[in-house]
Amino acid sequence: MGPYIALIHKEAESDFGVSFPDFPGCVTAGSSLDEARAEAQEALALHVEGMIEDGEALPEPSTLAAVMAERENRDAVAFMVQLPQKASRTVRVNITLPEDLLAEIDRHAEAHGYTRSGFLAAAARKDIERAA
Repeated sequence: MGPYIALIHKEAESDFGVSFPDFPGCVTAGSSLDEARAEAQEALALHVEGMIEDGEALPEPSTLAAVMAERENRDAVAFMVQLPQKASRTVRVNITLPEDLLAEIDRHAEAHGYTRSGFLAAAARKDIERAA
């Protein structure tokens, strides 16, 4: 399937927000444009992985003309995000965390458009990449 359109939005005194018109609810953010673009790739991959797990069909990518015809999208900058070639199989794990840390993770994840699993996966990937 072809790439999907992502939209970068920037409000005064906020991070760069990213949304996907074809995937309502799939949002992320970054403190810089580069970080927002990287987070967009990760957010879309995790969102699509969840849809596949739930047996949901992926939408056909919208055209740029259709996306930009929507009034609320006209102040955004559009860019393309390609799905990974093959989504890796998701495995359920059981972990133990202090209750207060788990609550903090949940608040942060929700505020930044992640699920708990999506946030933990993104945090782990960032730490692994930073260590490499």
